[in-house]
Amino acid sequence: MKIKPINYYYTALTGFFGLFVLLMLWNTIIAPSSRFPVALVLLFTITPLLLPMRGLLNRKKRSCAWAAYISLIYFTHGTAESYVNASERLYASLEILLSLMLFLGTTLYLRFSAKH
Repeated sequence: MKIKPINYYYTALTGFFGLFVLLMLWNTIIAPSSRFPVALVLLFTITPLLLPMRGLLNRKKRSCAWAAYISLIYFTHGTAESYVNASERLYASLEILLSLMLFLGTTLYLRFSAKH
């Protein structure tokens, strides 16, 4: 059974929007920062996701590649956060999972939708 490239794209979109919602909820409702303003934290955590969003939604290959690169930042953050902060390990694990979904979805979509 061959998996269609569009299914990889949907996996990437699920990871993208899941990561977006998780970061919004985590930094505003679940565990807002007590040392920094919430707006500043959101600016640094959400802005990198917004950069390739338009192209990702239009299935542009370059934006998909950039979304894959950007997802590695969130993977690194989730890994470090799960190691350092035991009380928020669940949210950090979700961040790792969603960033991997975004990375693998975009990478496999680009690989199997390429025209030979």
